[in-house]
Amino acid sequence: MPIGTLSEKSLHASLKDWVSQPDDEFEVKVDGFFIDVVRGQTLIEIQTRHLYAMKRKLKKLLANGHEIRLLHPIAQEKWIVRETAVGEPISRRKSPKRGQTLDIFKELVRLTGLIPHPNLTIEVLLTQEEEILRDDGEGSWRRKRWSVYDRLLLDVVEQQTFADKLDYLAVIPQELERPFTNKQLAQALTIRPDLATKITYTLCKMDLLEIRGKQGRSNLYVPPGFDKQT
Repeated sequence: MPIGTLSEKSLHASLKDWVSQPDDEFEVKVDGFFIDVVRGQTLIEIQTRHLYAMKRKLKKLLANGHEIRLLHPIAQEKWIVRETAVGEPISRRKSPKRGQTLDIFKELVRLTGLIPHPNLTIEVLLTQEEEILRDDGEGSWRRKRWSVYDRLLLDVVEQQTFADKLDYLAVIPQELERPFTNKQLAQALTIRPDLATKITYTLCKMDLLEIRGKQGRSNLYVPPGFDKQT
């Protein structure tokens, strides 16, 4: 087994297989960090959870001039598979929750110091997955002590790339009247208000939006230079 894959979970390993091409190198040490896939001058990293955990790694690699492609899966469809503590099947059902590309902003709110960076591309992969839960008594109280044992990739159904400022700004609908509130953005995108707040917060930190007054108690958002554009 290659270095750095001993504790690799199934979803991570499957996505590495999915993205790999002939002549790729795997688990190569670069600037003190093991990289999932090295393709020429491009470093490909797969992070299935918590992008902020990569902050130190990304910061150093970007500072050293490396080109990084960061893949992050979001489950558009998910099936919950329940097993006994020793892996005997109990049930399988489809989760009512559906992930979407905009969910990436739940992660990006903690990476605003690194995006957009000319050498960093973030690629969102909408997936179909199975989540394996085991009744081992060691999980969180929210899951009634069932543990998330593994995540299995069934398919990658869609990809969206965030490589520059225009890619991030494109999440704001063209038809949305400027200035706008978080509530109006949430309605336009059919998302929860808290996700709309994460989007505007992230874009403001990236200097892609700015606050321009209030409507009642709500902030009004516009792109920089909005007055000049109109």
